[in-house]
Amino acid sequence: MDRNAHLHQLITILQNACSGEQAAAYAYRGHWKSLDDSRSAERRRIQVIEEEEWVHRHEAEEMLRSLGASPAPVKEVRTWFVGRALGLACHVTGWFLPMYFAGRLESGNAGEYDDAAYHAAALGYADYERRLGEMAGVERQHELFFRSVIAGHPWVPRMKRLFGWE
Repeated sequence: MDRNAHLHQLITILQNACSGEQAAAYAYRGHWKSLDDSRSAERRRIQVIEEEEWVHRHEAEEMLRSLGASPAPVKEVRTWFVGRALGLACHVTGWFLPMYFAGRLESGNAGEYDDAAYHAAALGYADYERRLGEMAGVERQHELFFRSVIAGHPWVPRMKRLFGWE
């Protein structure tokens, strides 16, 4: 893969990540607001996760700007609506489904950041490679949190068969 291809891939991943982090942050805001007092520890952790998603969005925006690119406007609008809709849905779907799908999403996010780090390394951007690797690590921590919260739930085996994540 030549330099231009690596750069194109890195920019595309960062644009997707930037928009995806926005959707996730808005969804998590609705998610933690939907939890009742019996789940206060989970609510606090999801508030922190929301904050970390905003930090990742800011990091992705900074990297895009330094590469002469910006977030993709159509994706930005779409993910704003998706995030808000998912946040609202958390108030009616109950506790399990938002927890399950949040964990599944975080798993994919970690892989995306790993891919971005690979392209950054190929371009010789060691600082980006390091930062993206750190972001992947945070996303894995998010996944582990959601995985731990749903562990043992009776729906997990069925969801794993349907959606391939547990």
